[in-house]
Amino acid sequence: MAGNPPKRKVSRSNTRSRRAQWKAEAPKLVKTVENGKVVYSRPHHAKVVTDSQGTELFLEYKGRKVADV
Repeated sequence: MAGNPPKRKVSRSNTRSRRAQWKAEAPKLVKTVENGKVVYSRPHHAKVVTDSQGTELFLEYKGRKVADV
């Protein structure tokens, strides 16, 4: 089953006003400088470390290697 049935009818205006609260927002970015270039990345996310040819090597978070790519 998909869950419990509704206990009572929800009015159209209540449904629409509840749905109106859901808004898409732009991701928050942090500006950092790497190798003389300004890079924007998401905070608290691991970043991909690449070599000079652009090949992805591994994921790094707070200066530590966390996963292989």
